[in-house]
Amino acid sequence: MNTILIIEDDKFLNKGLQYDLEAEGYQTFSAFHMEEAKRIYCKKHINLVLLDVNLPDGDGFNFCKWAKEQNKKIPIIFLTARDLEKDAVKGYDLGAEDYVTKPFSVVLLRKKIAVILKRFESEENLLDYDDGFLSINLGNIDVCKRQERINLTPTEYKLLKVFLANPRQLLTHDMLIEKVWGLESVFIDKHALAVNVNRMRNKIEDAEHTYISNVYGMGYQWVGEKE
Repeated sequence: MNTILIIEDDKFLNKGLQYDLEAEGYQTFSAFHMEEAKRIYCKKHINLVLLDVNLPDGDGFNFCKWAKEQNKKIPIIFLTARDLEKDAVKGYDLGAEDYVTKPFSVVLLRKKIAVILKRFESEENLLDYDDGFLSINLGNIDVCKRQERINLTPTEYKLLKVFLANPRQLLTHDMLIEKVWGLESVFIDKHALAVNVNRMRNKIEDAEHTYISNVYGMGYQWVGEKE
């Protein structure tokens, strides 16, 4: 049974989400402020977090950053009344899977949760990558070059997962933007994509090892091969 942590200080909404999600077969844990949420997050097995931004003892952005430092594999969905573009971008930059503004459709939220949980479960079954120079453990979110760990941003990690899931396939600019940024893809252009891809390539490649090929005018392709 998948477990969901609901961090929302509006008691009516919190309890309503709890009732609805438990009716769908999920186990839920409810928190009304950040410190309570941290205790639950550390003590319980959590599969997904629903997170408000405005909390009585802090903001959800800080909780998201803290939670990803504890375990990057647990997906987070923001549920918030803050609908500014810069807030949504900040949420995605911190590693959130989605940024949903209030009011929202509970039916659509349930579908988002199901899709995200299914994707995370399938990603745990992806094969690791190791060619002797670059090693990638997707389960533990470890990326090492010459046996030294590399720190990737959440966006770079999402890009890497998409490339590994589609080896030797041409991924167009639009495909990559949609897969990595999701609903926020309307705010992302080819230049922003190129900046992130090049930054990641600088971290995982060197003069003798190339893993991502730039297909001029079209997109990118993963060209690395395992031993």
